[in-house]
Amino acid sequence: MGRFVERFASVLVEAGIPRMPARVFAALLATDSGRLTAAELSGQLQASPAAVSGGVRYLIAVGMVTREGQPGSRRHHYRVPDHVWDEVVTGRDRLMARWTAVLKEGIDVVGRDTPAGTRLVDSVQYFEFVIAELPGVLARWQEHKAALERGAAGLS
Repeated sequence: MGRFVERFASVLVEAGIPRMPARVFAALLATDSGRLTAAELSGQLQASPAAVSGGVRYLIAVGMVTREGQPGSRRHHYRVPDHVWDEVVTGRDRLMARWTAVLKEGIDVVGRDTPAGTRLVDSVQYFEFVIAELPGVLARWQEHKAALERGAAGLS
């Protein structure tokens, strides 16, 4: 499993996620229990508790991991939410909306009819298209997932 964790983490790093959060996320995603403590993560990843803590904080902030308390204990477990990819995509959607707003301001600054303005207009049009299409893509995913689950239920 360690090879998978490191391989998937390296792919996440290529996508812009910092290294330690990527390793923590990959480890949580690949564990059978679906949840690990900071100490378990530290041991599995052979990383310092401080590094794991920073990775977990980052992942919680971006919605890729949740923290769960354990009744009667001060220990916390960390887990990947059930619909993590929906959350990741929705977060990117909000980010693209912010980019679009600022790009529109840029068009007013540089002028629509300049080469820079043309690039900014193209960027706005691209993001507006993706933002408009994303809800439909997510809905189709839910329909597809339900069909897969119905098919798997029919096999048992």
